[in-house]
Amino acid sequence: MAQAVEEWYKQMPIITRSYLTAAIVTTIGCSLEIISPYNLYLNPTLVVKHYQFWRLVTNFLYFRKMDLDFLFHMFFLARYCKLLEENSFRGRTADFFYMLLFGATVLTGIVLVGGTIPYVSESFAKIIFLSNSLTFMMVYVWSKQNPYIHMSFLGLFTFTAAYLPWVLLGFSVLVGASAWVDLLGMIAGHAYYFLEDVYPHMTGRRPLKTPSFIRALFADEPVVVARPANVRFAAPPVEEAQQN
Repeated sequence: MAQAVEEWYKQMPIITRSYLTAAIVTTIGCSLEIISPYNLYLNPTLVVKHYQFWRLVTNFLYFRKMDLDFLFHMFFLARYCKLLEENSFRGRTADFFYMLLFGATVLTGIVLVGGTIPYVSESFAKIIFLSNSLTFMMVYVWSKQNPYIHMSFLGLFTFTAAYLPWVLLGFSVLVGASAWVDLLGMIAGHAYYFLEDVYPHMTGRRPLKTPSFIRALFADEPVVVARPANVRFAAPPVEEAQQN
């Protein structure tokens, strides 16, 4: 069993493995009171006035207390982050990292701006960790890129992947969780999907082109296409054979 888990972990692509490891270590550290969540949460005042810039990153690593909800989000993080990195972003590690960076920036911006808007500022003030929202963003992007895959929810009903974010949003509301967290992930995911997949087809321009300095951080792995075995090629035409 332990060996199977080790193999599964080693086979994960680099971004998925790094993010999953950081999230688990951070959450366990907080549960054991080695790390204080008060040093991790997003606080604009502490970031700007006290230069605690690490909060812009650490608020995406803590998934609250270790319970069923934590396991639920770890499953979605491991599954959909891995699916995106291995399929849609295969051989494009820098582009995948830039997608996560874009999502984190959009989520942070929404929370900061939302905290200044009357009537909704209280709701945004309660969102101090954006880890769940970033995970939901990945689910949304995957569902948009694989809309026709058939899925089942707890064996109760089937649906296509295009409706997965809405099914999960409805489930969150039923169990009493905040809908804002999932909605933020959907907004960030749709912003990325529109700018990366829809807008370029409309205009021929790609606004989310990965900067060269980010590409320099990653050595894109080559995509190897294996030739099927026992393939016989047709003989060249008689004229071509005679010329040779």
